[in-house]
Amino acid sequence: MENILASLCGTSPEDPLPVWVHGRVGHCFNQLALNVVPHVILAAVSACFLGTPRSGSGMSHRRGWRCRIAMSFVLAGLLLADIIPATISQQELGPVYLEVLASGIAALTWLTHGLALIMLCRSIHGSTRGPAALALLTLLPLPSLLITLVWYCQSGTAWSPAHPAVSSRFTILCLKLASLLTYVISYLLPAADRHEFLSINSFWQQDQLVSEPGISVSDQQGVAEDGESWLSRFFYAWMNPLMKRGYQWKLNQPQDVCLLPRKLQAARVCDQFYACWQKKAAVHQVEEETVSLTSPIIAGDDGSGSVLDRSHHTQEAVRLLSVLHAAFGLRFYSLGLLKLAGSLLGFSGPLLLNLLVNFMESRQEPLSHGVLYALGLFAGSFVGALLRNQFSYEVQKVMLMVRAAVISAIYRKALRVGSTSLSRFTVGEIVNFMSTDTSRLINFCLSFHEVWSLPFQFAITLYLLYQQVGVAFLGGLALALLLVPINKVIANRIMMSNTEMLKHKDTRVKLMTEFLSGIRVIKFYAWEKHFSTRINACRAKELQKLRAIKYLDAVCVYLWAALPVVVSIVIFITYVLMGHQLTATKVFTALALVGMLILPLNSFPWVLNGTLEAKVSLDRIQRFLELMDQDLEAYYALGSPSGTASAIDIRGADFSWVPVIEESTSQPLSTGSLQLHIENLSVRKGMLLGVVGKVGSGKSSLLAAITGELIKQGGQVYICDLEQGFGLATQEPWIQFTTVRENILFGRQYDARLYEEVVEACALSEDLNILPAGDQTEVGENGVTLSGGQKARIALARAVYQEKELYLIDDPLAAVDADVANHLMQKCILGILQHKTRILCTHRTEFLEKADALLLMDNGRIIKTGPPADILPLVESVPKFKDMNKRQNDKDSDEQGQEELVETEAEESLQDKCLLHKEEEKKEGALDFQVYKAYWLAMGSCLALSILLSLLLMQASRNISDWWLSHWISSISQTGNTSVMVSSASLPSTKLLLFSVIGLVSPIQALDTAPVPSNVSVDVNFYLTVYGGIAGANSLFTIFRAFLFAYGTIRAAIVIHKRLLQRVIKATVTFFDTTPTGRILNRFSSDLYCVDDSLPFILNIFLANMYGLLGMLVIITYGLPWIGLVLLPLAALYFSIQRYYRRTSRELKRLYSVTLSPIYTHFSETLSGLSSIRAMRATQRFELENELRLEQNQRCLFASNTAMQWLDIRLQMIGVAVITAIAGIAIIQHQKQIGNPGLVGLALSYALSVTNLLSGLISSFTTTETMMVSVERTEEYTTDIPMEPQDKLVQVAADWPSQGLVEFQQVILAYRAGLPNALDGVSFTVYPGEKVGIVGRTGSGKSTLFLALFRMLELKAGRILLDGVDSQLVGLEELRSRLAIIPQDPFLFSGSIRENLDPQGKWTDAELHEVLEQCHLRDAVTQMGGLDSELGERGKSLSVGQRQLVCLARALLTQAKVLCIDEATASVDQKTDQLLQQTIRQRFADKTVLTIAHRLNTILDSDRVLVMQAGRVVELDSPACLSKKDGSLFQRLLHSGQQ
Repeated sequence: MENILASLCGTSPEDPLPVWVHGRVGHCFNQLALNVVPHVILAAVSACFLGTPRSGSGMSHRRGWRCRIAMSFVLAGLLLADIIPATISQQELGPVYLEVLASGIAALTWLTHGLALIMLCRSIHGSTRGPAALALLTLLPLPSLLITLVWYCQSGTAWSPAHPAVSSRFTILCLKLASLLTYVISYLLPAADRHEFLSINSFWQQDQLVSEPGISVSDQQGVAEDGESWLSRFFYAWMNPLMKRGYQWKLNQPQDVCLLPRKLQAARVCDQFYACWQKKAAVHQVEEETVSLTSPIIAGDDGSGSVLDRSHHTQEAVRLLSVLHAAFGLRFYSLGLLKLAGSLLGFSGPLLLNLLVNFMESRQEPLSHGVLYALGLFAGSFVGALLRNQFSYEVQKVMLMVRAAVISAIYRKALRVGSTSLSRFTVGEIVNFMSTDTSRLINFCLSFHEVWSLPFQFAITLYLLYQQVGVAFLGGLALALLLVPINKVIANRIMMSNTEMLKHKDTRVKLMTEFLSGIRVIKFYAWEKHFSTRINACRAKELQKLRAIKYLDAVCVYLWAALPVVVSIVIFITYVLMGHQLTATKVFTALALVGMLILPLNSFPWVLNGTLEAKVSLDRIQRFLELMDQDLEAYYALGSPSGTASAIDIRGADFSWVPVIEESTSQPLSTGSLQLHIENLSVRKGMLLGVVGKVGSGKSSLLAAITGELIKQGGQVYICDLEQGFGLATQEPWIQFTTVRENILFGRQYDARLYEEVVEACALSEDLNILPAGDQTEVGENGVTLSGGQKARIALARAVYQEKELYLIDDPLAAVDADVANHLMQKCILGILQHKTRILCTHRTEFLEKADALLLMDNGRIIKTGPPADILPLVESVPKFKDMNKRQNDKDSDEQGQEELVETEAEESLQDKCLLHKEEEKKEGALDFQVYKAYWLAMGSCLALSILLSLLLMQASRNISDWWLSHWISSISQTGNTSVMVSSASLPSTKLLLFSVIGLVSPIQALDTAPVPSNVSVDVNFYLTVYGGIAGANSLFTIFRAFLFAYGTIRAAIVIHKRLLQRVIKATVTFFDTTPTGRILNRFSSDLYCVDDSLPFILNIFLANMYGLLGMLVIITYGLPWIGLVLLPLAALYFSIQRYYRRTSRELKRLYSVTLSPIYTHFSETLSGLSSIRAMRATQRFELENELRLEQNQRCLFASNTAMQWLDIRLQMIGVAVITAIAGIAIIQHQKQIGNPGLVGLALSYALSVTNLLSGLISSFTTTETMMVSVERTEEYTTDIPMEPQDKLVQVAADWPSQGLVEFQQVILAYRAGLPNALDGVSFTVYPGEKVGIVGRTGSGKSTLFLALFRMLELKAGRILLDGVDSQLVGLEELRSRLAIIPQDPFLFSGSIRENLDPQGKWTDAELHEVLEQCHLRDAVTQMGGLDSELGERGKSLSVGQRQLVCLARALLTQAKVLCIDEATASVDQKTDQLLQQTIRQRFADKTVLTIAHRLNTILDSDRVLVMQAGRVVELDSPACLSKKDGSLFQRLLHSGQQ
């Protein structure tokens, strides 16, 4: 190389490139270093912009562009012209070849640059100055031109007529300078049309950094990546504006993130995916048909069976995997090439390191070799970094595509699948398909390429090791391979424990859900202790498994950390014992290779596990996608048997909730096994058909049969105008999590006139006035901020607004009071809907007199049809007048209890919004030190310190063992005899030490003849002993650290959960009212899972990385102190990059999780409202909504992933800089003969892993921070929740209250500070054994009386006495357990009937059976399988009425002296209702009973009636007196009920 340079420059080979000659810069140096190199850089960067796509819009270009393009071509021309005089006047300025080389390269550069400018000018950059980087690079050749100019002036040859060639070159030089100046000026020209441009897109442009190469500007939002130059793509320059905005806290909502590249947009991806799906399905269809022609038709009476059968096959045939393969396979598999190239380049590091250390040891190789090795190290690490980075970026893009496809496929399937087959899965399971299973499937994309590349890397590493140390590597390999089965066994155990732990966690979270949903009732019954023991029992099981996992994990960590040291020791000892000489080269190359060997060995088990998990998840999703779709064509008949007049015609049809095949196997569930048989049902267009029957007779099932949600087993169903759909209002109203108006519009255009009519007809006008933001008020999930009556009416309004022809209305009257029910009948069902066909199911028979016909149902059959006059007597056995009052204020209790809730909740919902905000704000910015402190304290200071100490010792011992090696080698090379040195140098070192066995043995003979053989072997023994000792210590510290860490984190998890649960159980009711259940649950599910599992895992990695980095810095600076000069600026750069990144990454992660929950919420909402969505034919719109939500989430995820890559490439570059710097310094030291090859090798072998450590440190720190948020959130609850008073000031007798005397004295109570008083000076006395009914309009404070009595809310003033004892002084648990209540919403939890009746286990079976008998539940319970039969979630195997009866049974058991009843009879038919009233009268004859009534007849026979209004007692007297007393409020209530 020196010779080439010398001949090019015409200098001596000893100093081929003199920098300083005769007091000036050397000409050769000037041309090569200052002229050729800058031009090459400029050419490379310009070439990157040649691919810039044109912008579609014809933007006006700035004047400067034309000038710059012209100047580029002028410069190219001048440079070409310059070659001519240079060749003529040989040697005047310098050697000819040098001049031609320099001018030729420069001319090519400016041509490329000019073309690049043309491309840029036509692209979106045309209206800006273009990338600044490009303009700055044009200034690089300037110093060279100026030096040449100065030279001309000094030598005086500028204008010499004697040398025309020289003069012409001088002229050309001046022209070049002038052109360059013009270029720069035209770049700096003020922007002509800047203003118009900004107005188009000021939003994206204003925060832009120096316009980076190729930031897309035209798009409102900046489309990511599309239309960027190569340079910008490699270094993610297009991310810079986004990173900057994150850094300036400007990333506040998902809209602030750039749009997805076109190829990744959800709509495109899904279209591509479904196109492939369609193709596959078509292929299978053809195959199936050939089969089904030959097979006999398995058919029902009209051939519908075969259709179902066939469609089932087709669905079964299409495998999700094959569709994904067809859609994204090519792109995904081709990434393997990138991976391959990247992996191969990874090996260049150790090989070149080997050559470089050799070069330093030998002292005989020419310098140019060293330079080449250093350059090779630079190039290998640089290109390898680029390739690996691009690989992971591209894989992430494929992962995004797969995610979009799978999520939308699952959503799409859920909308189409028959609800009967859907009921095999719970909502939670199906949402899980979308969350957990999908993410496991996606992670397989990463594991797939690992599966083939890991064995490949492993094989190459082994081969290289063999080249270094011959057969000795087998010892180490055997050890490493031994660990693979051990690792596999451990991994399997971990997986098993993990699934069991998750099972326990699920039960715990399920319990928690039930606990939270029934928190009021649990507090009324004082069952907190029972629930907390149940939850703690689950938690204990969960922790037992967690312990197993963590300790097994500790073993894994130990093996992982100790392996490299042990393996390298075994290899070196074997090598030395075989009698070979260790050299620096061998040791360090071997160390680097062993490091590379460990990685594939360790990650392989996990990769395999990931693959297996993905397989399981794939099968689960496949099973879901294979469910039967609703087949409406087979379900409905096309023509009506009885002419065009009928809207519905059903002939001889059988329906069931369970498919035929399963019926035999399924256990009888009360809903599951109901069969519906309809012999003949024909409904004329425009008629109102009422459906009546007792609880569980199949009324709702009839409606489900009409909408096609059941399985038809025969017969014919005809519906007129089928594709238009139905107006459906279900029994349990389905409300979406959006504004009231959006709920009613349900995707239709807003039509003010119609909207007003509908709101008026559904009696919602007043309610909307109460709500804080009118119809723009957001209702919570499932409408939690609304009362039951409001939900029912909004659901009805939604159906009415859809303007369908056929209406199916399922008891919206049950939840409202008589006034409102009357209004709904008159204005809505008989008013706005009068010309439509209506089917109305209800228990409130008094409203059915106006119906055209009634159906009486029982046990799934229609018993009788006819006009109301015939049918009603069969149902009704109640005198007419009473009945009217009795409905009196049906709404009252329901609404009232809830309704004040609504008033409070109305502003609660406002407060909610504030709360939500508060939470989000908390997550901005870095974490508080308090959070880390809380975790530290939960773990215990002593433990935490000892963990840190063991970590330090472990890292130190590891680094010392490496240092000892280098020390050993240095001492060998100094003391070792010349013969050894010579023989080692004479080995063919440059050819990668390809030893033959003989070659290996021969130097040893030389060693034997050496004068001091014994000394060497003693030395070797000594060094090996020390080395082994250090390694042993390292191993010990590693074990310590692993187990201490596991113990500490489990301890922290125990403490955190215990504190959280204790606090939440004792929280006030107000807290639960103002906090959505989901938010509390989140603390107990995902946040705790984080604290249990994810946080320790990541924290462990973070600490290891941090100590590893410290150790590495110490070693590198110890080996090469000069490297400090490079490390300091790099450290500053690292710090600023990571700060920049962390802030943005945090915001992006937050945005990702903020946009993720709407996908799941929307999905679970869709699942719960499936029947309504399908009946009203809104499936398409919901699919679109899902796609939009998904798109938003994908945008944030893409940005967040790319930010990782942005960081990664920058860190890789820092790593490249460190490696190159070390190599450079080593060469300089070698030249000055002060280097120590041992230490240089050590430093370099450490430096090769620097990038992994740097990026590992940042990502693990960022993730740790994210995980610590969970600690912050649990902390927030353990410190900030308002608690119920826990003190007990009076000890009361065991049978207190023995009489049942209740006195309210001037009680004043408000729901929360700042709200009006809900009770305003209430005073009354209820005497022992008295029956008092409580009535009053909505919001008058009826339910609040009970809340005050049970001390759910603390009084502002006044007192409540029970048997003369102030209830404030009694302990809460005692007080509540001595009173009985039948709450408004029946609360049942999953468990047996026995547990539900008697959670504390106080009563015998006989007593329980007796109580069930009295509540008329005995038969139902025996049918279900006795007391120990399971009730299912929230008691779903009982009908709503039966659940209410269970609550009555509980009250009967308590045998308390005071019983409070809150509208316990809303969902019960009249017969059952009368039986109930009778039971209550008999069983509670001697007890004090307070009843909040909805049907006035329930309290007409009570001793006294208490009438409430606006939180005060207005009247208190016997019903008879009050109803006669003119102008009394009670009388008015009676009459309003009778209209």
